Amino acid sequence: MISWPTPFLPAVPGTGHPVQVFDTASGAVRPLTPGPTARMYVCGITPYDATHMGHAATYVTFDVLGRALRDAGHEVDYVQNITDVDDPLIERAQRDGVRWEDLATREIALFREDMTALAVIPPDHYVGVVESIDSVARAVHALVDSGAAYSVPTAESEGDDVYLDLTSDEGFGGVSGWTREQMLEVYAERGGDPDRKGKRDALDPLLWRSAREGEPSWEVDGLPAGRPGWHVECTAIALDHLGMTFDVQGGGTDLVFPHHEMSATQAVVLTGERPFARTYAHQAMVGLDGEKMSKSKGNLVLVSTLRAEGVDPMAIRLALLSRHYRTEWSWSDDLLAQAQERLETWRSALSVDGAPDSEDVVEQVRRHVADDLDTPGALVAVDRWAKECLTRGGGDPTSAGVLARALDAILGVRV
Repeated sequence: MISWPTPFLPAVPGTGHPVQVFDTASGAVRPLTPGPTARMYVCGITPYDATHMGHAATYVTFDVLGRALRDAGHEVDYVQNITDVDDPLIERAQRDGVRWEDLATREIALFREDMTALAVIPPDHYVGVVESIDSVARAVHALVDSGAAYSVPTAESEGDDVYLDLTSDEGFGGVSGWTREQMLEVYAERGGDPDRKGKRDALDPLLWRSAREGEPSWEVDGLPAGRPGWHVECTAIALDHLGMTFDVQGGGTDLVFPHHEMSATQAVVLTGERPFARTYAHQAMVGLDGEKMSKSKGNLVLVSTLRAEGVDPMAIRLALLSRHYRTEWSWSDDLLAQAQERLETWRSALSVDGAPDSEDVVEQVRRHVADDLDTPGALVAVDRWAKECLTRGGGDPTSAGVLARALDAILGVRV
């Protein structure tokens, strides 16, 4: 799958600090401990609608994490999937009277444009489910052969559906830390089928959906014609490209359960090793008018719409960076206006002939970003420098250029 162009990363004097982030599984801020190469997997979009601010916040957050790791001296091996065949995509295509492949192609192209505009560094491996069918099928077949998966007959298909028996992993629940009651409360609305007859347990996840009339399906060895369940796609893609026990699994908080919980359990059962990821980092939900912003609610603020209206993508990025990734917040016109004003102020300060020394503010930006991605703190540090520059000036002809390069490389803000 083609991703999008890699933005130029300018060199910045000095080196960043070791990075720490909040780990959902342990409930604490923990240092990342990668080797020379940090391995990161971030769950991608299901391409049935355009990129909204919740998506943008997630991918900007993990872009900053990747930048912080690079600034600290690591290479980054970044994988992102695309769920380019799944129930929501098929249902939207049927509703709109278009081919599901065409809908996916259109929305993936728009997502690429949005990510390019927001200066998000693309993944090293941008992997669709459709191009991974054989890999996913091999994983499902291995789970069946091991006795960890079982078949459930369906009247809608000649073949059986395949489910994972969660008792195969005694550590199930370790990613979210949720109780069974908490899991059951959201399972159905988050893609699960707790009431499916024939399952051994209400929470057992679907691994392979046998072919239904009017739905896409694939012929694979050892399984009925069909298509993957949702969670196992990320298990297979991550294991293929990163292997077991990679450094960071990322996504929105709505993926903690069931998606990240199930993906991890499937990997543990497949490999006999744990953990799937050393650290689970999650972007908080972004709302509008006090409600979660989501496709199902239809209350979306779209990156592409703002761009079409002439909004500078760097102002959008600054608006996202002004809120800490672990804090739920709501998009508003006022927030965007504040970001536009901040961007104009920074550009005015960075265009002067002589400016105050910027070594300390670059250091502050580095420290804030390395400390659990404290981007709001980093922005305030730059605000203080910009105010001093515009009110009192300075005599250093190079400091503004150094700071501009740091903002570009570390925060992804081109000024």
